[in-house]
Amino acid sequence: MIKVEFAAGDTRWAVYETPLKQAFAKLNLDVDLQTRHAPQDVDYIVYAPGSDLQDFTPYTNAKAVLNLWAGVERIIGNETLTMPLCRMVDPGLTTAMVEWVCGHTLRYHLEIDKCLNTQNRWDPYVPPLAKDRPVTILGLGELGQACASALTGLGFPVTGWSRSKREVPGVTCHHGDQGMHDALANAQIVVLLLPDTPATQNLLNEQSLSNLPKGARILNPGRGPLIDDDALLAALDTGQIGHATLDVFRVEPLPLGHPYWTHPNVTVTPHIAAETRPSTAAEIIAENVRRGEAGLEFIYQVDRDRGY
Repeated sequence: MIKVEFAAGDTRWAVYETPLKQAFAKLNLDVDLQTRHAPQDVDYIVYAPGSDLQDFTPYTNAKAVLNLWAGVERIIGNETLTMPLCRMVDPGLTTAMVEWVCGHTLRYHLEIDKCLNTQNRWDPYVPPLAKDRPVTILGLGELGQACASALTGLGFPVTGWSRSKREVPGVTCHHGDQGMHDALANAQIVVLLLPDTPATQNLLNEQSLSNLPKGARILNPGRGPLIDDDALLAALDTGQIGHATLDVFRVEPLPLGHPYWTHPNVTVTPHIAAETRPSTAAEIIAENVRRGEAGLEFIYQVDRDRGY
């Protein structure tokens, strides 16, 4: 029997126990799923950052740690974690991210905020067509590519940037330092979908924000540290950035006194862009257990050197 330990907290156990058991049964896996096993008996650990489990040393026979979050920055530096680590790429999470990004892109494109702010007067305007509204996505991983595909389907010209070279159908792709400059040069809307690594922190800073056309809008459903907060606030104050919709922050919940709460050109959403769905995430966990038992390569295994 395969022993799987759920080390993601009591609250998540209440919502994940049944979907996980159903997903294991669907793949005909004989699994003993518990919140606590004798560590040396554990084959797989289902994990979420913030778990009480921080020392993996006793888990001498564990074949993998299967993270319930897409982000692994809070666990990858754990020196006791020597077994393979897999991040979560959940179809439900991807769908939710696409919906959030497309919804707020269309909100900016159609100037819906303008309508909401002029409800007491007749003030006609004609927004451009999507083909005349360039969008840049920073990050062309699973989420970035899914959002790019959806936005191109709506008619937006999409440019993408990644640290290393990529090719995405229908998307103008750039990479590297010069590529970043080129990707931002004409962007009226910028979407941040990069992981939080030392190489991506403060990627949007005073210099890169100044490379954008005046009045550009920012969407950040990726990671809070991607943005230099002081630089963004300064750019908002001068009008260099027209508006920012932010779903993720360096400290969460966002502290009550933070300037983002009261800035007239900032919209705060409470980390709702893409939440893992238990029913679909459970299927990813079960598939990786199946692969591990069959001696196959895990899906979404983290590259420790790259940090994701």
